[in-house]
Amino acid sequence: MKNVKQVPLLILLIALVTTLLISCKDDAANKLNPVITWVNPVDINFGTVLTTIQLNATADVPGIFNYTPAIGTKLNEGVNQNLKVDFIPTDPVKYNTVSKTVTINIKPGGTNSAIFNSSLTYGSVTDIEGNSYKTIMIGTQTWMAENLRTTKYRNGENIAEVTDNTAWKLLVTSAYSNYANTTDLNKIATYGRLYNWFAVNDSRNIAPVGWHVATTAEWTTLTTFLSGENISAGKMKESGTSHWNAPNTAADNSTGFTALPAGRREYTDGSFINTGFNGFWWTSSPYNPDYSWYRQMNYDGAFVNPANFHKQYGFSVRCVKD
Repeated sequence: MKNVKQVPLLILLIALVTTLLISCKDDAANKLNPVITWVNPVDINFGTVLTTIQLNATADVPGIFNYTPAIGTKLNEGVNQNLKVDFIPTDPVKYNTVSKTVTINIKPGGTNSAIFNSSLTYGSVTDIEGNSYKTIMIGTQTWMAENLRTTKYRNGENIAEVTDNTAWKLLVTSAYSNYANTTDLNKIATYGRLYNWFAVNDSRNIAPVGWHVATTAEWTTLTTFLSGENISAGKMKESGTSHWNAPNTAADNSTGFTALPAGRREYTDGSFINTGFNGFWWTSSPYNPDYSWYRQMNYDGAFVNPANFHKQYGFSVRCVKD
């Protein structure tokens, strides 16, 4: 009789477990998949580490993003390399963990041969294209310690590259060029690119997020901090004659600014001149409808020359932190 009484209890337990299993199965089947939005990032140059510019997936529910490879990774050259994100929702009862994969192209990159001040500590900033720049704090300002070399605006649209001399001199719209139309990636990485002022002033913005092309007032703030325009260039120019022609007067790069003589592109005929002898940097400040302010440094002096010239010139650009 005792064993007979246990049979219904056993059946009841089996039924209960079965019901729970079915319920759990139904709950799992009813869980939702979060929607992950992530498009293929723009190409970056070899040597550029992955940042939130590339690893920028979003989801329609709260949660945690785990990327493979992780932020800070430096990928090898190559096309169609996978970037993966595993998304863990904050509410695991209602939502499933999901993954998404995109691809990125890593372009061959040049090597910057500039001689930075090894006794100083540099920061870094990355532009929309993935180019990484050293940065340096001078007084209350934080400057790029390299010339801008992006070929894209902040919104990802391309800046026009103009190689033809006649086309360059007739421009009234944004453009850039490489000195002497070089394709040497090492030279581009070292000297940056040359931009007309229309690119500097373009509403799509050529500076990285959180940065802007320096105004003439900000350049004056810099040279005033360095005890005046007459001696500032010596403290800002790369030392030695690896890139500057001799004598590279007074250059010690004590600020870490590492100014280089990238030369310029003429507005009169589109020709390239003065590399090794002079550096020219646009400011974002117009002078009149035809001219804008810039700064110039020379191989044979310590003077930072404030001047204004035609907006069609191709000059280097330095950005300062907002």
